[in-house]
Amino acid sequence: MPTPQEQEQEQPLLLDPDQETAYDETEKVHIVGIDSDSEADDAMPFSWRKLWLFTGPGFLMSIAFLDPGNLEGDLQAGAIAGYSLLWLLLLATAMGLLVQLLAARLGVATGRHLAELCREEYPTWARMVLWVMAELALIGADIQEVIGSAIAIRILSNGFIPLWAGVIITAFDCFIFLFLENYGVRKLEAVFAVLIATMALSFAWMFGDAKPSGIDLLLGIVVPKLSSRTIKQAVGVVGCIIMPHNVFLHSALVQSREIDHSKKFRVQEALKYYSIESTIALFVSFIINLFVTTVFAKGFYGTGLADNIGLENAGAYLQEKYGGGIFPILYIWGIGLLAAGQSSTITGTYAGQFIMGGFLDLRLKKWLRALITRSCAILPTIVVALMFDSSEGTLDVVNEWLNVLQSAQIPFALIPLLCLVSKEQVMGTFRIGPILKMVAWFVASLVIVINGYLLVDFFSSEVSGTIFTTVMAYNEGKEEQGRTRKISIIRSGLVLTQSEQRQY
Repeated sequence: MPTPQEQEQEQPLLLDPDQETAYDETEKVHIVGIDSDSEADDAMPFSWRKLWLFTGPGFLMSIAFLDPGNLEGDLQAGAIAGYSLLWLLLLATAMGLLVQLLAARLGVATGRHLAELCREEYPTWARMVLWVMAELALIGADIQEVIGSAIAIRILSNGFIPLWAGVIITAFDCFIFLFLENYGVRKLEAVFAVLIATMALSFAWMFGDAKPSGIDLLLGIVVPKLSSRTIKQAVGVVGCIIMPHNVFLHSALVQSREIDHSKKFRVQEALKYYSIESTIALFVSFIINLFVTTVFAKGFYGTGLADNIGLENAGAYLQEKYGGGIFPILYIWGIGLLAAGQSSTITGTYAGQFIMGGFLDLRLKKWLRALITRSCAILPTIVVALMFDSSEGTLDVVNEWLNVLQSAQIPFALIPLLCLVSKEQVMGTFRIGPILKMVAWFVASLVIVINGYLLVDFFSSEVSGTIFTTVMAYNEGKEEQGRTRKISIIRSGLVLTQSEQRQY
């Protein structure tokens, strides 16, 4: 018989009823009771009904793989690299799946999400640093998502609604979110399912209009290929897959199901169904990303337009390339982009509630937390929209800076996740084993190194550009001084020698 100490180590930390929680007990989806509690996990057959009841958190998590920032990375990868980076898109999605499964494992096994565990396991200074970094990552992602929605609204209104007005319209989605929350978790998940289906249908329609090469598509997936010209797009494909706030989000979403943590086989069962559901969800997201990449690969790879395409002008280029058809492809793109932007901004608000509540242990009403979270992103987004509404190029530069901001935050989400999910005092028997731990740290290190490369490349190019601009301005100033002196000498009636004439 195990000792009390061994029994304590077998079970992860259980939830304190006096602490802030991701979901109230009355909000959770009931799972236990479909089968007899006396049955062991290995005696229970696979149940489609149970899979359906567990389905939801993974699809909400997958929306971060389909946000406007990812769509822009897809279209640029397709336009500049053609089909050659599809294998990397698949690999990056698989790496993202591993990270998200670890986040789900942490939430299911402990009954707490990542932000709560960081508050409990780390000293105050470390907790505050992690909280600030998580909030910065969330704000950066939210600005991109809100701007993406505003661009879609401008496209669908034929330019009638300016960017700043689209930002304000998008700001009100948090109130829609709060309204939907009152009807239960499953209703909210159904709305997100509709938004994902809208994206899938829109981009599949574009895929059908473009008719990309099936052979080239297959070769792009199975044959790894990378060149010096496409390295920046390759880094972007991998870098935008891991979203720091999404790690916090998924560890909280899995707690929306009622799981009896006192029974080990119930926790194992939840992990099994969540793994299946998350895999299906990210496979769907991979297909949608593949649609976008291949459409732009077919239409713009090898053309002079490839380097100039972004979210702002992609619809116009598609319209010019593929024409109207039954339904103008410009509006199909706008509908898909709007679904991506709206769904990702709402999940961003959701993640913000968990991050703020978990790190600070705030007992605020959900509507107040949502309002605070939404305000942190909307105010800077309106400033960006007002300043850069008329400049497509400047919006692309802002987007690059936001990507850099999020890249810098990735270690502050991945490292705590891997440390906690490997810790026996936190996870009990559900801590990850040595092989999985080694693989997880390798993937995390690879992602951190790739994003580090993005940071170094971005800042080195910025510094080089600044130095080049300064030198050019200095040279132009010297030339202007020389021309002015020459004119002054001529006007004074002095005669120049031949060497002096050559000098000027």
